[in-house]
Amino acid sequence: MRMSDFVVRDAIIPDLAAVNKEGVIREMAASLRAADCFREADQEDVVRAILKRELLGSTGIGRGVAIPHTKHNGVERLIGTVAVSPNGVSFESLDGEPVQVFVLLISPQDRPGDHLRALENVSRCLRDDNFVKALRGATTRDQIWSLLEKYDH
Repeated sequence: MRMSDFVVRDAIIPDLAAVNKEGVIREMAASLRAADCFREADQEDVVRAILKRELLGSTGIGRGVAIPHTKHNGVERLIGTVAVSPNGVSFESLDGEPVQVFVLLISPQDRPGDHLRALENVSRCLRDDNFVKALRGATTRDQIWSLLEKYDH
């Protein structure tokens, strides 16, 4: 499974405006909603589900990276988006550092295998310092998408 298989190109955010954890999650969920990935009526519930998952432990895995995620019946297939915050956002990361690169995942409740494979794939990609550095330097949706496609091959 490649990141370009589930990241929704139209939902990529090259210049995240949010300045706190909840804001990041809300902005990324709104971007997926704007790309018609789930119904408007489900948006707040999706946000709550991601925030609830964060209460179990921060998905800020360190080195300026976070992978917020949840399972939700409002989506028909695994979806995700990538966002870059040039200034970084405090996300209660394991290393205490601000996060610049976010990958948000939402999968259907009945597809736990897809969810785990996507998390594994994203974590593997984000362990590559050069890839993360390139994402941080990207300033457009197309640049981020190109990086995803290039990394996948």
